Amino acid sequence: MPTNLTPALAWQRLREGNERFVSGESQHPNQDASRRSSLLEGQNPFAVIFGCADSRLAAEIIFDLGLGDAFVVRTAGQVIDDAVLGSLEYSISELKVPLIAILGHDSCGAVTATKGAVETGEMPPGFIRDLVERITPSVLTAKRNGQEDVNDMVVEHVKQTADRLADSSRVISDAIEEGRVAVIGLSYKLGEGQAALVSAIGQV
Repeated sequence: MPTNLTPALAWQRLREGNERFVSGESQHPNQDASRRSSLLEGQNPFAVIFGCADSRLAAEIIFDLGLGDAFVVRTAGQVIDDAVLGSLEYSISELKVPLIAILGHDSCGAVTATKGAVETGEMPPGFIRDLVERITPSVLTAKRNGQEDVNDMVVEHVKQTADRLADSSRVISDAIEEGRVAVIGLSYKLGEGQAALVSAIGQV
């Protein structure tokens, strides 16, 4: 049975969980044996969280969630590739999840590396280069807007990632158009533990 939450209610639930985490009042819901058993036949997450793989950005913890609550996809610098798009499309088309949250954070290593590559012209080796190439447009846009701080670049990258999802995936763009799904961009502060809304596509 898919969640009956609207995109706006799903965002409210994420926000309330994050507020509990920030204030030190996490409830750690849906983490017991009975919840585990209830999910044997399937899953009905109410949100997709596509975030950076940074170890300090554990999605279920910072939004005070449990088993079966969120469909989580993570890559360094929340970089989109075909596997990410396929995972997100699966969550929308098969699991009927109403909300995709793009989760970036301050002091992001991948964005910092990209800023360095753009400024020095020196690309990192191996597959890290692929990450940097995918983040470069966001860094260049931020610089064109006069934003030299890496945290401003993170916010720009979150916004561009959300836009790219809506542009690249027909499954996601159709769901947004029909009002079934919204895509929000969140910027997380490592010190405060707070995830702030920085962009929204669709009704939230």
